[in-house]
Amino acid sequence: MTNTVVEAPPAQVSGETVSRWQRVRPWLPLVALALAAGLPYCKVYLPGIFDDWTNAPGTLQLLAICLVFGGLAAGYDLLFGRTGMLSFGHALYFAAGVYGTDVLVTRAGLPLWQAALLTVAGGTILAALLGAVALRTVGIAFAMVTLAFAQVGAILVARDFGGLTGGEEGLPLDVAGLPSALVGVANTVNLYWLALAYLALVVFVVHRVSGSPTGRVLAGLRDDERRIGVLGLDPYRFKLVAFTLAGGLATAGGVVYCLVVSGASPHVTSSELTLSLLVMVVLGGPGTRWGPVLGGILYMYLDHRLTAFGTSDAVNALPAFLSHPLSQPLFVLGTVFILAVYFFPGGLASLKSRLHPLLSALTRWR
Repeated sequence: MTNTVVEAPPAQVSGETVSRWQRVRPWLPLVALALAAGLPYCKVYLPGIFDDWTNAPGTLQLLAICLVFGGLAAGYDLLFGRTGMLSFGHALYFAAGVYGTDVLVTRAGLPLWQAALLTVAGGTILAALLGAVALRTVGIAFAMVTLAFAQVGAILVARDFGGLTGGEEGLPLDVAGLPSALVGVANTVNLYWLALAYLALVVFVVHRVSGSPTGRVLAGLRDDERRIGVLGLDPYRFKLVAFTLAGGLATAGGVVYCLVVSGASPHVTSSELTLSLLVMVVLGGPGTRWGPVLGGILYMYLDHRLTAFGTSDAVNALPAFLSHPLSQPLFVLGTVFILAVYFFPGGLASLKSRLHPLLSALTRWR
């Protein structure tokens, strides 16, 4: 009589693993948020990634900027990736947040909380008014109308009407009107936490909207707008809701950015910023849960770090035909973007599905 060993069927083992993963997965965003919040308490030196310790003020400011643009990209994805609207003027509402906060605090002498509330309310109303006009058009015409509105905003800032914006010199933020907890290099950690809170708020709002009946209508507009109209729903009204909400979130991001960089500069009004947002969303993966956030953070990190990389001794020691292009941050960033889009058309969010067959093959080989 032979002894037999009963082994669990592979499908059963796989099913248990999937079930365990499904129970843990909803808590992963909270774990990531807790780790990000605790980063200032972690003193680690990562050569080549940061110039200083992870909890140094310079590093925390860089990370705060990355977090702000991660939230800004997630808000823009509500328009582009989830509703299918290509806007070239989204930077206008971000600039409204930056300059609105700075002008109300520095010129009008309002306390920060009043300036922030008025700025966000004003930026949201501005998005509703301009969206009501722009959404009368569709496709390329819609993109051109939003671009025209953004260019008007850039001209108003550059011409320094009323002496409010500082023109091409920008407008430094008067820190006398700010809470002491947000002033000084020693309090950079508080600005980092503020940027992290903004990112968490945007992600929460976008995910709640996407999972609601309104979000399903927005997805339907992206796929087939005429079908939504046939069902008796008004596409214009739903698109206006998405446009206004995205503009309000961008304005709130401008408020935080103004505090992080301590002022306003004309570059936030340029159409190049909106194009950068589009690149962030495409790089991360439009219409995905975490893709735009990762794309925004990675883009801004590379945008800042490649400047230091281009002037490093390692690049200067290379032959001229290599050192000259590598010293140009936009050239390197553009090359990275082209390669990412070519090899990963779905953005960073598609890495899991594309690497899964390779990881499965390696597991079987072992």
